Amino acid sequence: MDYQQAIANLKVAYNSESASKRNQEGKQDWKLTERQSFLDLLQLEGKSRLLEVGAGTGQDSLFFQQHGMQVISTDLSPAMVALCREKGLEAHVMDFLSLDFPPESFDALYALNCLLHVPTSALPAVLEKLRGLLHPGGLFFLGVYGGIEKEGISDKDWHQPPRYFSRHTDEFMQQAVAPYFEIVSFKSIPYKIPPGHFNP
Repeated sequence: MDYQQAIANLKVAYNSESASKRNQEGKQDWKLTERQSFLDLLQLEGKSRLLEVGAGTGQDSLFFQQHGMQVISTDLSPAMVALCREKGLEAHVMDFLSLDFPPESFDALYALNCLLHVPTSALPAVLEKLRGLLHPGGLFFLGVYGGIEKEGISDKDWHQPPRYFSRHTDEFMQQAVAPYFEIVSFKSIPYKIPPGHFNP
């Protein structure tokens, strides 16, 4: 599947019903821990202007905004963006390759569990796009499920249409990211699937 088809399917899958369900879900402890660690680093280094891509319902963007960051949220789903705006966030409907901001607009980027929907063939273009938005010396948080090489539609996904996932090993991700970003920290977190979820 190519990038445009994967994005088109995601936009349909993340409709109002899906967005509403996600808006009521809590966050797993590991996500809260990593989010706090990134905030601590941003504050330590004096970073203030943050772009969250794949922001979903805006829970993380709101957290950063409440802790003094200047936040802009983007998501490809109009339903998700509407929920971001209800939380008082500046939010825009944009996919990764249509992020319409001037070069070097941000000193921090945050992307948790969204680039895993990018087909492998399009990953270099997406990383290059994100790199162009980051001010020199800026920080980029990238979090994805990985550990294996597996790509395609998940037959266990309850969304309609089912979503496209690209999972990669740690080694692959480090090699993919290295041409665009200096890797200052890389962490693998053992993951236990919560009840009612599935392994993409």
